[in-house]
Parts: sequence; structure tokens; C-alpha cells
Amino acid sequence: MSADVAKVIEDAIAELKKQGAQVVDISLPNTELSIPAYYVIAPAEASTNLSRYDGVRYGHRAAEYKDLVDMYEKTRAEGFGAEVKRRILVGSYVLSHGYYDAYYLKAQKIRRLIANDFKAAFEQCDVILGPVAPTAAFDIGEKSGDPVQMYLSDIYTLSVNLAGLPGMSVLKPGLPPMAARSVCRSSAITLAKPRC
Repeated sequence: MSADVAKVIEDAIAELKKQGAQVVDISLPNTELSIPAYYVIAPAEASTNLSRYDGVRYGHRAAEYKDLVDMYEKTRAEGFGAEVKRRILVGSYVLSHGYYDAYYLKAQKIRRLIANDFKAAFEQCDVILGPVAPTAAFDIGEKSGDPVQMYLSDIYTLSVNLAGLPGMSVLKPGLPPMAARSVCRSSAITLAKPRC
């Protein structure tokens, strides 16, 4: 995490302490595994779900085509951007015979470990505060040539998604994003309300 992001988080915690919040340290030991797990699971799910966007029943349909196969090819070439195509290919690969157990099943096991980490953490607290990304936002297109760098920016948000928890990014100076206990969403909403 960059120093400027760390300072924003530290300042927010100090402000919340002044307002009466009790702060406890927690451990989420499997957070570093969230990026590889997510980028196996999400493309696999995208690959499966996007197969229905064939131009026949759902989604964009190419205006000109010779036959059904040509329509499918042109429709998907025109309708899906580079990142969507990349995710479909990765998802199809990890779900293919011989790779399902090695990648997808293993990623699902990691997902369970991450969810268990949050479950244990929420036995000590009601809200987890943290940054959305390890650095300040980069310019649009700045990292588009290096998708891995873009993916690495998701380190602090993916674990919440994998754990199946509600998450909230609050774009307010001094108040970091948070993940609220799934049975107690009101805690996060209360915390996110403007303080006057």
C-alpha cells in the first residue's frame, strides 16, 4: 500500500476513534490469494454466463452475416470488448477437461478459506475498514496495456466479493471503504453517513 493511501486510512481510523468507535486488529491471512482465486472464478462464471449472448435470443446481433456460424462469430467479435474476450478465453480454459480440478476447484477452496477468515474477523468486530486500492487512482487507459497491473489493483476489494459479503466504497475524504458483516449491513451504512 502506498504511503498516501495508508495515511488516509490512518486518519480515518483516528477520526472514527474520536467519534467513539472501538478499533481492534484482525487478521485476514488469505487475502493475498484473492487475486488468483478471483481471476479463475470470475472468468469461469463469465464464460458460462456470456455463452447465452449469441445474438439470437440475447444481446447484440451483427447486422450482416452469411450464415448462423458467421452471425455468432461477428456478433461476439462486435459485441464483446478485449477484456470480456480475455475473460471468456481464460474461463473456458480453466473449466476445460483436465484443468477444472487444477484451477477452478482449487480456487473455490481458496474462496472458502477467505470466507472463513472474514467469519472469524467478524466475531471480533462489526465493520472492517480498508483501502479500495493500494495506490491512488491511475488515469483511464494508463494500465490498459498491462492487464496484470490492473488486476493487482483489486487486492483489497476482491476478498470481500469472494467471501460473499456486502461491500461499500465511500468516496469521501477521510473515510475509507468498508465491508460490513453480512447479517448487520446497517453498521456499514451508519458508518458511511456524513458526519456533521
